[in-house]
Amino acid sequence: MTGKIRIAIDMDEVLADTIDKFIVVYQRDHKVDITLEQMHGKEFHELLPDKLNDSWRDYVNQKGFFRDLKVMPGSQQVVKDLCAKYDVYIVSAAMEFKNSLVDKYDWLEEHFPFIHWKNIIFCGNKIVDTHIMIDDRIRNFAGYNGRKLLFSSPHNFLVSEYERVNNWAEVADKLLRE
Repeated sequence: MTGKIRIAIDMDEVLADTIDKFIVVYQRDHKVDITLEQMHGKEFHELLPDKLNDSWRDYVNQKGFFRDLKVMPGSQQVVKDLCAKYDVYIVSAAMEFKNSLVDKYDWLEEHFPFIHWKNIIFCGNKIVDTHIMIDDRIRNFAGYNGRKLLFSSPHNFLVSEYERVNNWAEVADKLLRE
């Protein structure tokens, strides 16, 4: 381990746009149109009709669901720049959806090839020894003692008790220009 500051970066809704994928598959398969504006402070599944209430679980448990997600704008260059200054770890609670493991690894290999496999952590609870964590889910900050950067996502729009970053340009401003 080097003496560099360690950063943990989440995948879903931070590096990878899972919400966009949900919007696409529900429009395609169920003719349900959900917009980001409707999600203001809500989870995607909260906006689904009752008959589709738990169907999102079927999607996230399918092989391939996580493989073709869009990359969050600006994330590739900023993460590459962060790697030059910090020890960067990608930390995903991938164990929740066992079929996501290969998808997520292959996705990272394609879109973030500069992240070494030793710096990829697929886990359940994000019990990591880093100095900074960038995540969209406040539950992942429970028990975490480092600097918490809440990456904006429609579901966390109403959360105000954490240091927020709205996009990767703001991450760069906070962590590369400090």
